[in-house]
Amino acid sequence: MTTKRLTVGQALVEFLANQWTVDGDVRERTIPGMFGIFGHGNVAGVGQALKQYHVDRPGLMPYLQARNEQAMVHQAVGYARMHRRRATYASTASVGPGAANMLTAAALATTNRLPALLLPSDTFATRVSDPVLQQIELPHDTSLQVTDAFRPLSRFFDRVDRPEQLFSIALAAMRVLTDPAETGAVTIALPEDVQAEWLDVPDEFLQPREWHVRRPVPERGPLERAVAAIRAAKRPVVVAGGGVLYSGAEQQLDAFARATGIPVGTTQAGGGSLGWDHPQYLGGIGATGTTAANRIAAEADLVIGIGTRYSDFTTASRTAFRDGDVRFVNVNVTSFDAYKHGSQLPVVADARETLDALTTALAGHTVPTRHSTRVAAEKAAWDALVDEAFLPSGLALPGQPEIIGAVQAASDPTDVVVQAAGSLPGDLHKLWRVRDPLGYHVEYAFSCMGYEIAGGLGVKRGAPDRDVIVMVGDGSYLMLHTELVTAVAEGIKIIVVLIQNHGYASIGHLSETVGAERFGTLYRRLDPESLDFQGTDVLPVDLAMNARSYGLDVIEVQPTPNAVVDLSAALATAKASTTSTLIHVNSDPLVYAPDGEGWWDVPVAQVSTLDSTTAALADYRRQQAAQRPLLG
Repeated sequence: MTTKRLTVGQALVEFLANQWTVDGDVRERTIPGMFGIFGHGNVAGVGQALKQYHVDRPGLMPYLQARNEQAMVHQAVGYARMHRRRATYASTASVGPGAANMLTAAALATTNRLPALLLPSDTFATRVSDPVLQQIELPHDTSLQVTDAFRPLSRFFDRVDRPEQLFSIALAAMRVLTDPAETGAVTIALPEDVQAEWLDVPDEFLQPREWHVRRPVPERGPLERAVAAIRAAKRPVVVAGGGVLYSGAEQQLDAFARATGIPVGTTQAGGGSLGWDHPQYLGGIGATGTTAANRIAAEADLVIGIGTRYSDFTTASRTAFRDGDVRFVNVNVTSFDAYKHGSQLPVVADARETLDALTTALAGHTVPTRHSTRVAAEKAAWDALVDEAFLPSGLALPGQPEIIGAVQAASDPTDVVVQAAGSLPGDLHKLWRVRDPLGYHVEYAFSCMGYEIAGGLGVKRGAPDRDVIVMVGDGSYLMLHTELVTAVAEGIKIIVVLIQNHGYASIGHLSETVGAERFGTLYRRLDPESLDFQGTDVLPVDLAMNARSYGLDVIEVQPTPNAVVDLSAALATAKASTTSTLIHVNSDPLVYAPDGEGWWDVPVAQVSTLDSTTAALADYRRQQAAQRPLLG
């Protein structure tokens, strides 16, 4: 056996450069590059390795720069979705705060079931300089460090305490990273001394290695039971989640829906599973869904979940499916999700393989005419509502629906809209008319404020031939806008539509529904007498100037009766440009999208001296009465 003497950092970098994901006829590098922000911990280990290979073997492992450790992982997640989980980036960070900055992003990756490889540095394994700068000291357990916080957030976690552990740990990490049923944040903690230690690395460890994506076919028994349930159903509905897209099953879903006439509603992650104008597509379903999807769901006697984890937004906090005898056929590659809601009809299998099998087994079967007629009527009614919501009001401060309509009209079918938090995800779920399977990227499993710009960069890295339109509110923009510098530094073109409404509009609305009267949700000066921020003195913050200071092209849409028309023109200018552009538009946060008749369970204080809270509690109890255990 021949070996090569390398440091742990060098061995890991070369190993990762030779990993390949194979999905049918598609073969691509699992880790096409590595983000890194360096400090004590990784500068002499992984950082040195990246520099050495950059000199000795250019292109082996491309290095990518970032301005925030959390944002590195967000970029990896955005890239992974565009590559249907076949590829992602690695991210290396220094000891202490550098590592801790990635915790939020690790939770986001795991919650979204999207792969990201995290390489946080750790303190000395030898403890020779104990305690070091940025080391956490806990008297009850001195072995605990920042990296241990990744354990509950990761689908895989291990620490390389000795150089020879690298081989088994790296291979185990790659298995989880490329497994559709297990993927998420994969964390390998690397003590700063161990990263720089040498070991003899077998050539076999460094050779190209393929990881074949599993696409399990449905077992005969579960498939037959699912087919029987579908044939017996009078009012079935499909809930299509992200698993449809990660499996590449959108064509199979299209064929299934057309052949059977079964209507389809999508989760946020499933947006794009069908085009908006598909005859069986009812739009988003659940708390932020459409009236078309939610009315059909309320009467459904069978719910066919395909690749969905059934979040509370999807089930409208268990009020969406109201038929007393509703049953669930849950198709999912993970048994954890397939068995949700007490399903007695789980199909633990790949979405694409299962849809093919269902379509074949249901040949000649269609839903009753009464159901298909109702579906068509509800779809037409909702489409008309959206048309109306998109019409310019002529007001100086347009509402968010008008803004979405203007962006929609100026976009191309293959453009990708990116969003994550605030009121925009709900409005986009209802209103955005998706025309391409990968054209809708709303991170709503973790709904992380600050994801949008970093995630949008990852999307653009993953699909450089598409225009990426990041829609973000001022609250989320302020959380993490510094990756605009990355866009300028690398010449990456994204279009950012920054909607300025001077606060947390989404939480302001939520605050009203629970009787808290928008407390703490406005960006205002502190009133020295009332000691709150509820006044009318808006902060003189100029976010357009902020973006301009980073080197972006900036277009400011002035608050006039022509604002929506001007926004469309600004989008056209941005799309024609070869560089990143930020479009700043002011909006009225009190203009809402059409009501989709969904509900979200956020508890209300049960006793209060505020009349607004007492009134909110009465409404909450009325809504809560529709909740039911889903045991299908």
